[in-house]
Amino acid sequence: MTQQHEDGVKEVKVDFNTECPMCSASIAFDPSSGKLTCPYCDYEAEIATPEKEAQRTAQEMDFKATDRRESYDWGVDKKTLVCEECGAESIYDALQVADTCPYCGSHQVMEASTIDTLAPNGVCTFNVTEKEAGSNFQKWIKGRLFTPSAAKKSAKPEAFSGVYIPYWTFDSNTMSHYTAAYGITRIVEDREGNTRTEIDWYRTSGVYQRFVDDELVLASKRYDGELLRKVEPYNTTDNKVYKPDYLSGFLAERYSIGLDEGWGIAQRQIHTTLESEITQRILRQYGASQVANLQFSTTHDQITYKYLMLPMWLSSFRYKEKVYQFMVNGQTGKVGGRAPISPIRVTIAVILALIAIYVIYVFTQS
Repeated sequence: MTQQHEDGVKEVKVDFNTECPMCSASIAFDPSSGKLTCPYCDYEAEIATPEKEAQRTAQEMDFKATDRRESYDWGVDKKTLVCEECGAESIYDALQVADTCPYCGSHQVMEASTIDTLAPNGVCTFNVTEKEAGSNFQKWIKGRLFTPSAAKKSAKPEAFSGVYIPYWTFDSNTMSHYTAAYGITRIVEDREGNTRTEIDWYRTSGVYQRFVDDELVLASKRYDGELLRKVEPYNTTDNKVYKPDYLSGFLAERYSIGLDEGWGIAQRQIHTTLESEITQRILRQYGASQVANLQFSTTHDQITYKYLMLPMWLSSFRYKEKVYQFMVNGQTGKVGGRAPISPIRVTIAVILALIAIYVIYVFTQS
């Protein structure tokens, strides 16, 4: 239940009991077992699974039938979250949907939605534990070719934060009408026996149909998109119907990029994919060597979406007074981040590359 106060602060009642029935400590979702566990007395509880298969995973939602479509600015609204264990009140950004009580450590999960925003309908749970994320980071940092050895030896991740990040996925039946020019290369020989390459150009047009399945769009403006792309993809088909149980013990965030804005991003991503696929189709169809002046328009039909919460481990490490951030995909364990670069190593690599090019040139000339 959400109440709106005169000062614009929303009071949110925690709707999920995270108290351990054995020792009264806070229980949390355990990625290794898929259960709710207590870190103190080892109590475990199964998370109820719907009997019907169709109710176990997030269902596609009708894009056109959805009312709440706008984006939300992070931090514009605030809410008060009351801890049921110690009674402490904490102020959070309105889009933050899970957190830990800073006073007693209780893992709290607020209700799934407010009056203004959509509720997530699916969650890809953490499969990778915090320990595994740390191990993957160590392997990743050791594999950085241009990172100084001292950084590789000393780099240790700071405290990990397990975060559920909001994403949209979109499905669409696409039909693209296109026109283009394609070139076929031929070798021409003159009277003296010299050869040259010429390209004959032809016009073509056609229709390209494709079903787009789970086009992934980040629904937050808070995270580094470049870093996130390094740890993608996610297996979005491996999801469960949203329950607050899965968020217990983790941070999470509601979307700040709304449905319409997300669909606009998805359309641009789909356009880029279709451009590449239509080009490849023309090259194969005519045995062409080049495609030019490709123009096409695409219609989308039967558009559906899902609002998923996807798992991510966030951390950083410090080297020579500078902080380097990195992420670990909570589903696959893939690592992406930034690491210090040694100018000496880069210089040596460039010199070796130039030597190799010179040796190849000399060998081919001789």
